Amino acid sequence: MEEQKHFKHPSFYPGDAPETEHPFSLYISVWILLFVLSAFSYAVDLAEIQGYLRWFLVTVFAFLKAGLVVGVFMHMAWERMAFLYAIMLPPLFLLALVGILAVDGAFVYYIRDLFMPLVGE
Repeated sequence: MEEQKHFKHPSFYPGDAPETEHPFSLYISVWILLFVLSAFSYAVDLAEIQGYLRWFLVTVFAFLKAGLVVGVFMHMAWERMAFLYAIMLPPLFLLALVGILAVDGAFVYYIRDLFMPLVGE
């Protein structure tokens, strides 16, 4: 019986050619996991969970599915770290900026309500 060789991506081993391709079982297992995560997302809807818990669960399942697609099907899991940082850090910084500005906007409305009551009452 022949020993199965592990996949070596050329970006990690620039002098070597990859000896084998990605195993087909990897793609099948990711497809099954995507199906299970989608089923959980639909189960949240069928269970009629409401409020912030619903949005939190749906968002978590969406991010998990997106991470699987980007990591496996777009081959980001085998890329160099500099490329990963160039692709992933700007959206993360934008997300942090949106969060900071949302907190700041809520504070501005709080201060307006506190010090400037409605005119004309």
